[in-house]
Amino acid sequence: MTKQDTPDAPDVSSLEQKLEYTFRDRHLLERALTHRSWAHESVRAGEEEKARSLHNEALEFVGDSVLGLIVADALYRSHPEVTEGELSRMKHRLVSTQTLARAARGLQLGEYLRIGRGEEKTGGRRKRALLADAFEAVLAAVYLDGGYEEAAGFVRRALGRELEEASPESAAAADFKTMLQERLQAERHLTPHYDLVETLGPPHARTFHVEVVFDDERVRGEGETIKSAETDAAHRALELLSAPSRVEEHSEEE
Repeated sequence: MTKQDTPDAPDVSSLEQKLEYTFRDRHLLERALTHRSWAHESVRAGEEEKARSLHNEALEFVGDSVLGLIVADALYRSHPEVTEGELSRMKHRLVSTQTLARAARGLQLGEYLRIGRGEEKTGGRRKRALLADAFEAVLAAVYLDGGYEEAAGFVRRALGRELEEASPESAAAADFKTMLQERLQAERHLTPHYDLVETLGPPHARTFHVEVVFDDERVRGEGETIKSAETDAAHRALELLSAPSRVEEHSEEE
């Protein structure tokens, strides 16, 4: 049974333990856990304004800004030597839907959400975007209830590993792969995948060869780790797609 089995507010006591924060105003947390689908199903026709006062979208808005400040502050303090562009890429990765959804799963937020029947049927509790939005809303609830320091503590606990491992190198690696995926999805409506095709050298000095595959294209990259080889392949694929002849080809197809 999920925490939504009661028609009223979810039982947030166990969630407070996971958050390591006790709310003075629990209504903030309850609203943070309420999806608009539940709110609209819970009011009569014509009561849209009341529904807006029940669901978490306004809290998501606040949480997004608070999260950006907390992450920017943490990155600047731990990496004062890096450039603005590098800090921006690191921040982008830390506040991404993928990262926030993973943190939300770690807190089991999906179990506590109030969602509508339609969302329930389509697996809303497992949807990345819905979980990431809920994480931001819960952060906003902590911030509004306890202030900046409590909110920053929550973020440090929830994103601890990601914050510790954040670096210009890891952000750049994610950036090339993200840029390639976003470009291919926008231009060709497809998602690339990566194949390990060859491993060379002795155990202490391996070189990995990876191909990124999309349509009938295969672009090879290499590196001392599989991750760096994937990054190299994505970088080369972006260069290939940006070559003047390829740009002209794509323009003609459109």
